[in-house]
Amino acid sequence: MDYKKTFDPEEQMRSGSVLDGQAPLADRRDGAVYVYYDERVPLAVNVALATGRPLLLLGRSGTGKSSLARNVALCLGFRYYEAVVTSRTHARDLLWGVDLLRRLHMAQIAESELGSDMTPFVEPGVLWWAFDPASAAQQAKIVAGKQVLDPTLEPGGERAVVLIDEIDKAEPDVPNNLLIPLGSLQFQVEETRVEVKARRETAPLVLITSNGERELPPAFLRRCIQLELQPPDTERLKKIAIKHFPDFDQSAIDHIADELDRARTEERRKDPIGTPEFLDTVRACRDMGIRPGTDAWKALVPITVLK
Repeated sequence: MDYKKTFDPEEQMRSGSVLDGQAPLADRRDGAVYVYYDERVPLAVNVALATGRPLLLLGRSGTGKSSLARNVALCLGFRYYEAVVTSRTHARDLLWGVDLLRRLHMAQIAESELGSDMTPFVEPGVLWWAFDPASAAQQAKIVAGKQVLDPTLEPGGERAVVLIDEIDKAEPDVPNNLLIPLGSLQFQVEETRVEVKARRETAPLVLITSNGERELPPAFLRRCIQLELQPPDTERLKKIAIKHFPDFDQSAIDHIADELDRARTEERRKDPIGTPEFLDTVRACRDMGIRPGTDAWKALVPITVLK
């Protein structure tokens, strides 16, 4: 696919992407491994960069939505922030928060009212850090009484990638309440009247994920670039496993994949094997010396895949 690419994962991850094969984590979120199975994926990232729109990633759990965000940050050399949405998340929580409990505690210590100044209790959220890290650090220092480190999970340059994970878990008004700050790249902190603004040339790339548990508002959908990630097929699972376990024999990974396909067919399971399930099985085989067809294998598959 021929177009001018700001984001080119194949080129940008050509070096520095080899793992040691010893990572103990079941669900990697460091972005070091990502298999781009379709040219539409980097295209969608490039369109989001070009338009300044959020990239909404749709798809069932295990399709690689969250890990894509951090891999993009690694490839581009951007700072990386993430926020996992829950049913109690408000849009404002992603911009700033107010520590009312601490304010009450300080009032009790002082045995008096603290007045109307809320500045010492306003804490920057991930979008504040992504929009304007200098003012976020200044505000965080006021709250903490000392210099506060940027909470970026991936240090980088002037620009940032922000992952807002599982937005469909939030109440319906949350996506729409994010439209103005994400569209204008600015917001005002109500308690202090401080204006937080990102420069266009350093605007963050915002990736938002949804598992489809709740329908998102049409107005929000119209203002996002959308990409639906498909569940990995067997060949893609093999490629992912080889990236995760470069020290493990490729023929062994192929054998494991074929045997899992057979077990799934015999059990008449319609759901595809997810990436975490497959990687758990490969890791167990590699680290525990389990081979397909053995008694240990027959006990392993119901534990990791046929659940």
